[in-house]
Amino acid sequence: MSGPRVAGPGELGIRASAGIPAGLAVGIDPGTRELTPDVLFGGSPARVLRLSATGVRALAELRAGPVASAAGAVLARRLTDTGLAHPRPESWPAALDLTVVIPVRDRCAELSLCLAAAGPGYPVLVVDDSSADPSAVAAVCAAHGARLVRRPVSGGPGPARNTALRIIGTEFVAFLDSDCIPPPGWIAALAGHFADPLVAAVAPRVVDAGPGPGGSPLDLGERSARVAPLTRVAYVPTAALIARRMALGDGFDEALRYGEDVDLVWRLIEAGWRVRYEPAVRVAHTEPASLPALLGRRFRYGTSAAPLTRRHPGQVAPLILQPWPTITMAALLARRPLAAGAAFVLSTALLARRLRGNGLPAQGIVRPMAGGVGQTWLGTGRWAGQFAGPALVALMLRPGGRTRSAQWGRRLAAASLLAGPPLAEWSRRRDGGALRFTAVTLADQAAYGAGVYAGCWRERIISPVLPSIAWRPLEGLRRRRDAVGTPPQEPPGEP
Repeated sequence: MSGPRVAGPGELGIRASAGIPAGLAVGIDPGTRELTPDVLFGGSPARVLRLSATGVRALAELRAGPVASAAGAVLARRLTDTGLAHPRPESWPAALDLTVVIPVRDRCAELSLCLAAAGPGYPVLVVDDSSADPSAVAAVCAAHGARLVRRPVSGGPGPARNTALRIIGTEFVAFLDSDCIPPPGWIAALAGHFADPLVAAVAPRVVDAGPGPGGSPLDLGERSARVAPLTRVAYVPTAALIARRMALGDGFDEALRYGEDVDLVWRLIEAGWRVRYEPAVRVAHTEPASLPALLGRRFRYGTSAAPLTRRHPGQVAPLILQPWPTITMAALLARRPLAAGAAFVLSTALLARRLRGNGLPAQGIVRPMAGGVGQTWLGTGRWAGQFAGPALVALMLRPGGRTRSAQWGRRLAAASLLAGPPLAEWSRRRDGGALRFTAVTLADQAAYGAGVYAGCWRERIISPVLPSIAWRPLEGLRRRRDAVGTPPQEPPGEP
């Protein structure tokens, strides 16, 4: 682990192996399937969890109410760590010992809206990162009763937040970007997660504040998650984030102009903390009003991938491919339906055999296996839109092939990869016209990919662009049981 120091749970007197505290409720993730009364399937990445008799009773306890026993606490921790379930805390009954920290550089109009939404409930510290008109920023802060600190030289949001961390003495800190508008009660709605002593930070859902050319790139979706690299929610931004001050240690890496928030979150996770994503709370974020400004921001975001790879090797993967779904998808794109069908049937049969050989039910696996192929196609298309868009366009223009059928087959395969993911997202959101949504999404992907390439050039690495193959031999599931269940294993070929 590199970068500034963060304090691990043990340094603060918190047992790293602690279960979920008694009285805290958890809810089973909507994607979790109960294959049998003692076998669960789901999570991120997908896995099978087999429960002992004690674990079955603990699961019944969690379904009926909050954690009430030692076994329930252990199982609740395992379920929430693997994404099979998520904490469902109540709003915090009392005000936290907390300071709201807002870094700003110019943008006085946005700052005024942010301060008005933050309200008077908690002390607010604004850090002026060397604005061109500091008197205007000071006037806005005075009008809203916010404390102001000015940095003489601009260093970006990370150094500005660190300036605040060195000043505040409260137990918690709530980071807000100056272009964010939080809803009333957002801190109380998130604070219940801190009933778990291993939770270092909680982030709300960040959504677009207005009708811009695209949605917010910081919007991580509507499903709760434990944040961890290479999972469904790999990071959360500090555009809106509540954290334990002592856990943050030395704070942000000031050498990072972009991606400093991702780096901090990953260092917390590596130190043994939990970070939660809570989409029930939505914070509005003002996005650029014009498409060129939006694409410029996406380019800058993309430049962070290579520096993050230097600091966290193996944690930045643009695409993770499972072999069997990839083979099936490739055969379909190549118009080889028999080969695709054979690969799908073989992979499904191998997984069913593996499950049965370990005393696990195999019924109902066809649907998730098919879903894995679909998700592989969508993920490959998104990757291609970011890093290989020109190659797909060239293939559509000059497909090669000896027959018109072969030429049009290649054109359709390239078009499905390029336009398929944006159209799938549009069909879910119905945000404007399909053609405009697809065009904006492709431009967004290309801008981000160009930023990744630029960062790779500066860092002299290429791994942030390359897909990863997650090959796992078909070995038996481990049979060891404990009082709650067996260690989860990820079946090969599952999404």
